[in-house]
Amino acid sequence: MTEPGTSTDHRDRTTLLCVPFAGAGPSFFHPWRELAAGRWRVSAVELPGREKRLLEEPYRNVVEAAKAEIDNVVADLGEGARTVLFGHSLGAVLAYELVHLLTQRGVHVERLVVSGSPGPWTQRERRAAGLSGDEFLARVEEFAGFRHEALDHPEMRELILPALHADCTMHEAYVPSTDEPVSVPICSLRGDHDGLVTAEEAQQWRDATTAGFTHAEFPGDHMYLVDHGREVLDVIEAESARGR
Repeated sequence: MTEPGTSTDHRDRTTLLCVPFAGAGPSFFHPWRELAAGRWRVSAVELPGREKRLLEEPYRNVVEAAKAEIDNVVADLGEGARTVLFGHSLGAVLAYELVHLLTQRGVHVERLVVSGSPGPWTQRERRAAGLSGDEFLARVEEFAGFRHEALDHPEMRELILPALHADCTMHEAYVPSTDEPVSVPICSLRGDHDGLVTAEEAQQWRDATTAGFTHAEFPGDHMYLVDHGREVLDVIEAESARGR
């Protein structure tokens, strides 16, 4: 997870730890390093089944994934690090589980920023899990409003599909590990034309924290962040400044 060419001592600045959405890997957030313009150290969780961990078996349970990856996350953050977590869709609930675990380990998380997700206690509809092949991809594209260009190449598609299947399965079956809210401020983001998550559902995250809650919307559908990375980072900066 460590940025190339950077020290392992990250105490001098906040780490923005990004948790990818279904089928995505850390490389999606690489452009955010430049967009962050030195405001944060941008890192990302790398899950099995993609990129450098392509040959590893992907997770099929969100809570188990968080528990299995927490040591890697803590090592990446470094001792005494200031941390903001960002997660979109599947990444939102995985980030929520990671915040619980990080808090238990005494890691200070300044803020959790969730995106494109209803509250953690809202049961996900089984929209794609169980389908296969083109039917599965069509369903994913239908509700995500997004198609990765790699899916147009048969060889790449065969590499991507297992992780995408597993991600959809664990997202749609997600049940929080605890009914206890986190003690970290939460900011919930949403595309204003998101057909998967309503504005009311995005604001359900208010009940997932005993600290402050804010909500913001951007132009676009479920995958609005593809075109609005800079604006998302601006909101995270403003939210972080609010909490100081």
